[in-house]
Amino acid sequence: MKKDLRIAAWPVALFSIAVGIAGLASPENVMALRRLYFATPSLFYAAGAVRFAMGLGLILAASNSRWPRTLRALGGVVCLQGLSATLLGLNHARAIMEWEGMQGSALLRAGAVVALASGCFIIFAVTKPTTDPL
Repeated sequence: MKKDLRIAAWPVALFSIAVGIAGLASPENVMALRRLYFATPSLFYAAGAVRFAMGLGLILAASNSRWPRTLRALGGVVCLQGLSATLLGLNHARAIMEWEGMQGSALLRAGAVVALASGCFIIFAVTKPTTDPL
């Protein structure tokens, strides 16, 4: 019997939606929160590990979803984000974050829209449609 691991995608989707809403409402506060987890190497690497785990959750959930290839690809991108940040290092990540901050709130809000849309897509992909009894 094959296990249905779609439940693994729900925390990822809800987190993405929350980040998207918060980023649209107050990009400065989200940027301040990002600066906190870039403050120490241990928090930075823990965030990378969490991001990698989120990507694995999406990959595991993909096989029983409406859009398995797309969800697997999205999971792969999330895993690569976690790995690349870890491999490139804390100073590189800080430089990118500061560059984003200098671009203004429009870029930060654009990232928030991507997070919100991704979360909504994940929920759509892992939710099975109801069947018509007729």
